[in-house]
Amino acid sequence: MAPKRNADDVAVDEPYLQIGEVAERTGVTQRTLRFYEEKGLLKPPTRMEGGFRLYSEADIQRLERIRHLKQLLGFPLAEIKEMVEADEIKMQLRAEYRPEAEASEKRAQILKAIEVTERQLELIRQKATALKDMQSKYEERLATFGG
Repeated sequence: MAPKRNADDVAVDEPYLQIGEVAERTGVTQRTLRFYEEKGLLKPPTRMEGGFRLYSEADIQRLERIRHLKQLLGFPLAEIKEMVEADEIKMQLRAEYRPEAEASEKRAQILKAIEVTERQLELIRQKATALKDMQSKYEERLATFGG
């Protein structure tokens, strides 16, 4: 594993992987990683001297979430991006939550989390409806053949 290099060229403790290592670990091609970066699904990775991309464990977790949404639900990339970004917003809200905060601040955070989660559920419901419609059509076709 290659260490991350910051702007001052000082190694940071967290281990980082180069693009080939990430591709091998996740089963995604290097080209796909670059494509996801171009489309904004993955944040631009840190780069070593010479321009080598370096990915963190958080990048890999995000990539695995993208793959899960794509494979399991068949989401298009734009919806995957929206789902992953919504997860990150909720994680940020959790990190910023302070029990001692004013009630209005806590309420605003909770309402934002609810809004983001409702949007995610709407995307899932749309996909589920489309899949049920497709299932019905295939069942009807099968029935016409006496199956």
